[in-house]
Amino acid sequence: MPRVSQLTTHTGYWLRMVSNAVSQEFARKVADQGVTVAEWACMRAMYDEEAVAPSALAEKMGMTKGAISKLADRLVEKGLVERSSNPEDRRGLSLCLTPEGHRKIPRLAKLADQNDAENFAVLTTDERESLDRILKAFAQRRGLKTTPVD
Repeated sequence: MPRVSQLTTHTGYWLRMVSNAVSQEFARKVADQGVTVAEWACMRAMYDEEAVAPSALAEKMGMTKGAISKLADRLVEKGLVERSSNPEDRRGLSLCLTPEGHRKIPRLAKLADQNDAENFAVLTTDERESLDRILKAFAQRRGLKTTPVD
């Protein structure tokens, strides 16, 4: 019988274990606020903009225009985002947060901060900084740009 590696010998196994735990906990927290992680990420990407074209938002998040359109539809339905005509392109649309959407961002950001603090409190400051540096270097070197939403 050929020798087969154990699951636990793979770095990806450990990354996925940690990612799942951290992400699932955060997903529960934002669900209590009435949004999904994908919706939160989309809203946060819009927060610093007065209005943004869906195509620009798609590029910023590394997602398809179709994915952004679906997210926008859900957020419009929830009253957190509104569509308006783009003054620079009469054929185009812009997306912007509603006042309710704007008010929700600081609360959701606080949940994200708390989730990180709670989950990574088991690491020393040096370990956390090393982990952040390694993961950012990996993403940059692999050209990873898509905002993780699931």
